[in-house]
Amino acid sequence: MVNKISTLLFIIIAFLTSCNGRKPLLENFTGITQGTTYSIVYDNSKNINPIDLKAQVEAILHRFDMSMSIYIDSSIISRINRNEDAAPDSFFVDVFNKSVLVSQMTEGAFDITVGPLVRAWGFGPEDQKNFTEEKRDSLLRLVGMDKVSLVNGRIVKALPGVTLDVNAIAQGYSVDVVCRYFKSLGLSDFLVEIGGEVMAVGSKGGTPWKIGIDRPEDNNIIPGQSLEAILKVTDKAVSTSGNYRKFYVDNGIKYSHEIDPKTGYPAKNRLLSATIVADNCTLADGIATACMVMGTERAIAFIRSHHELSAFFVSSDDKGNYETWTSDDLKKKLTLEK
Repeated sequence: MVNKISTLLFIIIAFLTSCNGRKPLLENFTGITQGTTYSIVYDNSKNINPIDLKAQVEAILHRFDMSMSIYIDSSIISRINRNEDAAPDSFFVDVFNKSVLVSQMTEGAFDITVGPLVRAWGFGPEDQKNFTEEKRDSLLRLVGMDKVSLVNGRIVKALPGVTLDVNAIAQGYSVDVVCRYFKSLGLSDFLVEIGGEVMAVGSKGGTPWKIGIDRPEDNNIIPGQSLEAILKVTDKAVSTSGNYRKFYVDNGIKYSHEIDPKTGYPAKNRLLSATIVADNCTLADGIATACMVMGTERAIAFIRSHHELSAFFVSSDDKGNYETWTSDDLKKKLTLEK
């Protein structure tokens, strides 16, 4: 599964000693998964061997890939997309149901059937644009959450050409899966990051975890190199989606990977990046993607109507200058970098 635009960097190098003087027993390890990287930090007061823990985490992530990755031909989702008789596992069922929920919440701005359009615009596994105006109507016939359902443990499609792509929510879900495993081990202070999707549980020696939000500049490729803000979080998930790392320019026009399921075109609006804070990373991940499709004004109205969510948006004004919007409950937790 290719990395959804990673726009977060969790900060673990500095601030290792908390304000109350207790030095946490931090362990950390990193690895590769879903076509991207993952990083994990935990307070090892229970003396759990990081090598053994990494092996267990990678076994979980491998099982997840075999369920949800459209880049693995033998995965469950790939077989379902080919209309084979493949039984969804518990990961698949949970991600599908949560995707339906997020689609309903966002009035269709989030849609896991948008894959044919994503691929046509050159953002799929083939990485080659073949979109034409003539194809638009036929492709839109394959898009819509009303065209797919889960019935008696099987995916039912309205048309054989309907395909599923959960990349805009799966990495967040995989973060939640790893966090559940950590909690089952009795760990209470840790941070899990996969492809830029983050869940911060507990604290780091009594102080909140610090998450860096990258500045949404074109080709700002290295996470943490240029930060827009730093966010302090405890027991929250943070996900950022942006249009500045995965795009291309054709005949002078910039095309973003965020495809509007209703129009069939890449979303065109002033919103450059959307950071969502939620109780779980699955929800944060899906909502961040939906906000990029909505655009600034609709996204702000959406967040104001959903008090369980918080957000930090970076937009451009008519002259190309940055504008930011922060939900009220984040204002004391977020510091803008100049």
